[in-house]
Amino acid sequence: MPELNRRTFIALTSTAAFGQNRELKRLEPSGMLGSIQKDDAKAPISGASWYIAQAEKDGIAYQFAPGLLATSKYVVAEILVDEDNLTVFSISLQEGEKGRTFRFSFGALPQCSLRMRMDLSMVDQNRWMADREGAFLKPMASGDRVDLSRVDRMAFTIQRKAPGRVRWCMTDPYAAPMVVDRLRNPVLPNGPLLDQFGQSAPRRWSGKTRTVAQLKARILEQYENAPKQAWPGTFSRWGGWKALKFGEGSGFFRTHNDGKRWWLVDPDGYAFWSAGLDCVRVDTNARYDGIETALAWLPDQKEYADAYPRDRESRGKVVNYLAANMIRAFGREGWRNKWSATALAEMKRLRFNTVGNWSEWDYASKAAFPYGRPLNFGAQRSGMIYRDFPDVYHPGFALDAVEFASQLASTAADPAFIGYFLMNEPTWGFSSEMPAAGMLYNTETCATREEFARYLKGRYETDAGLAAAWKLPATFDKVAKGKWRDALPSEALPDLREFSSRMVERYFQTLSAACRKVDPKHLNLGMRWAGLPPEWAVKGMKCFDVFSLNCYQDKLPLERAKAIHDLLKMPVMVGEWHFGALDVGLPASGIGHLKNQQERAKAYRVYLEDAAADPYCVGAHWFTLYDESALGRFDGENYNIGFLDVCNRPYDEIGAAAVASHERMYEVAAGKAEAFTAKLDYLPKLFI
Repeated sequence: MPELNRRTFIALTSTAAFGQNRELKRLEPSGMLGSIQKDDAKAPISGASWYIAQAEKDGIAYQFAPGLLATSKYVVAEILVDEDNLTVFSISLQEGEKGRTFRFSFGALPQCSLRMRMDLSMVDQNRWMADREGAFLKPMASGDRVDLSRVDRMAFTIQRKAPGRVRWCMTDPYAAPMVVDRLRNPVLPNGPLLDQFGQSAPRRWSGKTRTVAQLKARILEQYENAPKQAWPGTFSRWGGWKALKFGEGSGFFRTHNDGKRWWLVDPDGYAFWSAGLDCVRVDTNARYDGIETALAWLPDQKEYADAYPRDRESRGKVVNYLAANMIRAFGREGWRNKWSATALAEMKRLRFNTVGNWSEWDYASKAAFPYGRPLNFGAQRSGMIYRDFPDVYHPGFALDAVEFASQLASTAADPAFIGYFLMNEPTWGFSSEMPAAGMLYNTETCATREEFARYLKGRYETDAGLAAAWKLPATFDKVAKGKWRDALPSEALPDLREFSSRMVERYFQTLSAACRKVDPKHLNLGMRWAGLPPEWAVKGMKCFDVFSLNCYQDKLPLERAKAIHDLLKMPVMVGEWHFGALDVGLPASGIGHLKNQQERAKAYRVYLEDAAADPYCVGAHWFTLYDESALGRFDGENYNIGFLDVCNRPYDEIGAAAVASHERMYEVAAGKAEAFTAKLDYLPKLFI
């Protein structure tokens, strides 16, 4: 069946045309949820109605005959948010009033229309996130696996929002049996969204860069001052603490417990607490495919060739306005080296001692600036069997691990290299299903399923024994291969849990052993888990040296750090945290949310110093050096989370906070000073 383009979509979904079209199925509202109200003003999108919501969970309910969605590929609607800030919407599909519920969320870039395309194949939970499409940001799946033949209701609600109301217009949703084309010509009621510098075009704030001359003068002054920036005299040459030393040093970073707390130890033997910045790179990418008209200026692709990323992470059309601004200041030749000198000097000015994950770490290496680096797992031979979980019993998995570990060869002898992150927040870790269950539903044949069948045969001997234990007509052959269709009862959970544990253990121990063989000197910093690991996954994580977790709470909970330590007998490191605000032109604050830059600065001090005082914590890495693009990066994130903006302008408030906390973090860690405290109004989280 052909794709459905915008013109055809509008024609078919108009009130007059709908009655004559038997392919599209209109989902009509059955009621309003919460305090939502309709607005009778004319909408800029044909066939759309205005809605106003005051609170999260406000929305619209829909009911329809069971199975109406079973033959559909997408649920589609056109939407425009008439606000300055990001709004996150949620769609739930439910099997009856109390049945299983699939959830789908997405962010809406403000002042730019979008086509919401909910791919109904995502109800199988094999994908955590779909691709960003213009102003349709970060479409994500969660909740339960559902059977579309049983789904008879849907809710469209506000999931996250900025303070105040949300006003948006939208068409009624439609269920489409065909692939619906992406939106190519969005409505922009206030004109372009980005100016010539990559800043928000329609918004105003005190620190906004106004002219090219202003931009150039700032960047050139930062570069000229770079050689003057240095750590304080209390820091070792690696950023460690001269007041506390553990022996002569091994020449590499290591961990140490002095009986009171955990530390990292620098190559010369000094106590080291890792205050880091992630994404120390030229990184303010704006993805603009489908929203080209949202750009007031697009750099010339010859003169500004370096502003167009060519790396594997680039998706769609992407332009890097930070790179363009650096080229404006430094010229096309040699600008990147001047940027790196400026960036590392800025880190020393702010007293950071670690270049964190996803950075251009080779510049840190050349400058002998402590750094960590990420590794990328490809599964070229073994393949993935559930989301990003590989077929760990495949005969090619061991070779995949060897290839994975080979990335470390280039830094195996570098004393500035702290250690490596195996991966970041694997998407199978966000699922409500364990890997063994997800594998059954989503991969019809693989070596790990065959091993699962052998494991079960060792426990139950016969098909009858397995069926009796699981309380369903299961057989070893059905476990080993074929499309799994049965709902898994609670009686199956112990076996799914135990085998998932074996899968995770084989996964991480194989990767870790391969890495040790290539690089026995540096630290295995784990896989940057989001939160506390589930008990069934713990055995697989005991091969790390440090457990890294990404923690976006107001503080790193002491009880969580202690629980991880008690489970794994190792220290923890925060791989990601941040706070943002809505007062500097970005549509979203970030995950942590404060009312302004002054409060964001205080929140930095509270989190950093509380983490330093935690005897189980050896570092915290802020995400990220730069703000994200106001138009959104590859997936749509557009957060105020930088120490600098897209024009390389420092945020003075949080910069001063970092200097104050980093200069006393060792005293705090050693128990010689109290951690900074402040009464803060942490606002509801606004993120996608």
